[in-house]
Formats: sequence, structure tokens, C-alpha cells
Amino acid sequence: MPSNNVRGAYGWALTRSFLGAAPAWYKAAIVGFLVVNPVIFFSFGPFIAGWILLIEFIFTLAMALKCYPLGPGGLLALEAIAIGMATPDAVYNELVHNIPVILLLMFMVAGVFFLQELLMFLFTHIFLGVRSKIGLSLIFTFVAALLSAFLDALTVTAVIIAVVGGLYAVYHKAASCARDDEDHDRRDDAGIHELSRADLDQFRSYLRNLMMHAVVGTALGGMTTLVGEPQNLLLAHAAGWHFTEFFLRVAPVSIPVLIGGLLTCVLLERVAWFGYGTKLPEGVRQVLEDYEGEQRRKRGASANLKLAIQGVIAVLLVAALAFHVAEIGLIGLALLVVATALTGIVEENRIGHAFTEALPFTALLVVFFAVIAVIDEHQLFHPIMNWVFSFRDGTRLGMVYAANGLLSVISDNVFVATVYLKEVKAAVTAGAVSPTEFQQLIVAINAGTNIPSVATPNGQAAFLFLLTSALAPLIRLSYGRMVWMALPYAVILSLVGLLSVVFLL
Repeated sequence: MPSNNVRGAYGWALTRSFLGAAPAWYKAAIVGFLVVNPVIFFSFGPFIAGWILLIEFIFTLAMALKCYPLGPGGLLALEAIAIGMATPDAVYNELVHNIPVILLLMFMVAGVFFLQELLMFLFTHIFLGVRSKIGLSLIFTFVAALLSAFLDALTVTAVIIAVVGGLYAVYHKAASCARDDEDHDRRDDAGIHELSRADLDQFRSYLRNLMMHAVVGTALGGMTTLVGEPQNLLLAHAAGWHFTEFFLRVAPVSIPVLIGGLLTCVLLERVAWFGYGTKLPEGVRQVLEDYEGEQRRKRGASANLKLAIQGVIAVLLVAALAFHVAEIGLIGLALLVVATALTGIVEENRIGHAFTEALPFTALLVVFFAVIAVIDEHQLFHPIMNWVFSFRDGTRLGMVYAANGLLSVISDNVFVATVYLKEVKAAVTAGAVSPTEFQQLIVAINAGTNIPSVATPNGQAAFLFLLTSALAPLIRLSYGRMVWMALPYAVILSLVGLLSVVFLL
């Protein structure tokens, strides 16, 4: 039999390897969750256990910078399936239902990776050309909103992450005094000169501002059109609305909210609350201007041709997405094929590198679908929905909006919209809801799932994608900081949306 010393050594090795470099208290918390969940499930039933599981999963998201949520969140989901809180078939059905999102993450995000030179060229000019922080913040917010009205919010977020990550890497490499021809780890601050550290910290804060304005912009634009968010298409199909009719039907809510979002952006930058208002350090600006000038001098016929090719591809991409010629993920695959073939990128390892950003998040999203399967299996939101539909007349519109918003803050907004749409259809069939009110409720559901969900990364996939991206730890964007910076947007936009639903529909 192994000696106590040998058993102790193996135990210590297991403790160290479990969840890697995560803090000991975090590891203990996850083990505690895994131990207590079956007890709660068999003692108090699936409803209580399901809500506990949801809170625990949110905890793993909140601690994303301590440990990537895939491991701990995945263990919680696997245990839930093992003890019977959901079946593998239910998880698979959720996955099949959301296959467009999976394809988008797999191929569109990877395809955008091969437009980086063009994106860096365009955004560096905007970044350096607009000296007003308020003006630049408005541009980021409005452009993100405009693109998200026709493209998917995740695609837009991936573009902005690529640009901001590239700008960060340029300054970090310069501050580390690294040579152009050597590989540089932008996560390692060991080589940063003491005089450059303050500028680097301020630059991180500056980039956090722009990223938060941009992801909020994706929510502002995403609710305005039929293709802006996945649930919009679902709701429009149920109501029988085409592209223009959808825009006009939701405009009484979406336009005031968009205006409110842009005014909030200006206000936050002017008063410098909630972590906003950071200026670009002159030292950083000089480094970026030097980089842009050097790139311009070094750019020859081959580089210019590459930019031109990427420009044509980008125009075709926007057209294909705007006219929805195919599923978004398949358009992304086409982008990947054309961009690599025409720019001479044929090596497997170079193509594979484009997938490293999105695939961990894709796996995490599938784990999230397992949690959604638990919610659906045991109807965790059903009591809330019954209470909301007990209201009558105009009050019900406001309550549907508020309840959708509350649930979308803690759960996937596509799932929440699906559940509420099912209830509204049942109410129409039963004669409890008139055809006119049905159309109003569709708008209320659309607004409720799109607006208040900016409060946390749980409801908005673009927010969660940013939180779990490689950029988030670089610019020190944690779950708590993201929630804090989103708070003024969430409060103001939610109130504007509620008033619009109650008085303008």
C-alpha cells in the first residue's frame, strides 16, 4: 500500500492541478458547489437546485479573470446532467436550436481575423485623427450600433476586439523595447519601463472606455432591425413582419433608446463617472503615430494590393450579411476561404491561429446551453411569467418588458424571448390577448430582451464574448468592472425603454 507521504504527495499534486493557477479559495468554492448540489437536488427538488446552479454558473462568469469559466462551469453542468437535472438530449436540442450562433463563432470570427490589416489601417486613422475623446467615443458607439443593425453583434464585437487588441499590442511592444522581428507576449509586463507603466495603465483605461461604449452600441443597434439579434428574427417570424415593418414597429422604442444611449455616452465622458473619461496619454499617441507613419513608409505594392483585396472582401461581406444571402456562419466560412486564398495564406498553422480566439468561447457557450436546458426542463422562470400575465391592459406591456429585462440580465436573452413568445402565443390562442396587443407584446419582448440585458455579460452574448476574450485581461476588464461600467447605461436605457413601451406603443 502507498505510504502516507506518497498519498500526501499525490493529494497535493491533485490540489495544484485542479483548476490550475486559480486561487485556493476559488477551488474550494467549486468543490463545495459540486458536493452540495446533489444534496440540494435530492433534498429540496429540481426547482431550488436549478436556481442554485444558475447562481453558481453566474459566479464562474464573474470570476472569469481568476479562472476561465469553461472548466468550473463545465463541471457544474456535467454534474447537473449526471444527477438528472437535464438530459443529454435536452442539451443537444438546445445546441441544435442555436447552431447559427455556433457557426457564427466558429467561422465569422475566424474570417474577420484575416481582415486585420484593413481594420487596423482604417481604425488607426480614426483613432489618431479624432483627438476629442467624446467625439471618438460617440463614433465607436454609433458605428457599432449601425453595423449591429445589419451584421451580428458578435461579428461587430470581434472586429472591434481585433482593432483594439492590435493597438494595445503596438504600444505594449514599443514600451517593452522589443525588436520588430521578435515574438512579443503582450500579456507580460516584465519588460515595461517604469516610466511607461503609468501610460500603459492609463491606456488600458482608455481602451476599456472605448470597448464598453462599443459593446453597448451593439445592443443599441441590434434591437432596431430584424437581423440585429437572433431573437428579433424569431419574433418577426411569429408576427409576420418583414424587414421594413419590423424597423417601423419597434422604432417607437428603439429610436428613443438609441438617442438615450448616445446622450449617455456624452454624459459619461464629460463627467468622468463609472470609470469613463480617461484621456489618451500623449506618449501613447506618439508611439501609435510613429507606428502608423512607419507602416505607411514600409507599405509597398504587395501590402497595398492586400489592403485593396481585403477592402473588396469587406464590402462583399457587408452586402452578403445585409441581404442575408446565407446563414451568417456560412458567410463567415466563405469570407475565411476567399480572404486566405487571395492573400496567400495557405499554411495550416496560420489558418488555425484564427480559431484560437473564438473556440474556447464556443465551448463555454455550449456549456451555457446545458444550464439553459436545466432552466427549461424545470420551468424555473414559469412563476414569474404567470405573475406577469396576471396583469391586464396597458400595465401588462410594462410588466412584460420589465420581466423580460430582469430575466435577460441573468439568462440568455434568446432563450427568454423564446419562452415568452410561447406564452404570448398560448394567450392569443386562448383569447386572453387580442391581435393588436399581441403585436405590442412582441415589441415589448424585443425591447425587454435587448435593453436591460446590457447590465451583465449573462444576457448579451457580445458582452460575454468580450469578457472571455484574450483582450479582457490585457485591459483589466473584469466581470465586476464590466457590470460597474455598464450600470449607468443599463439604468438610463432601461428607463427610456420602459417609458417608451408604456406611452409610445
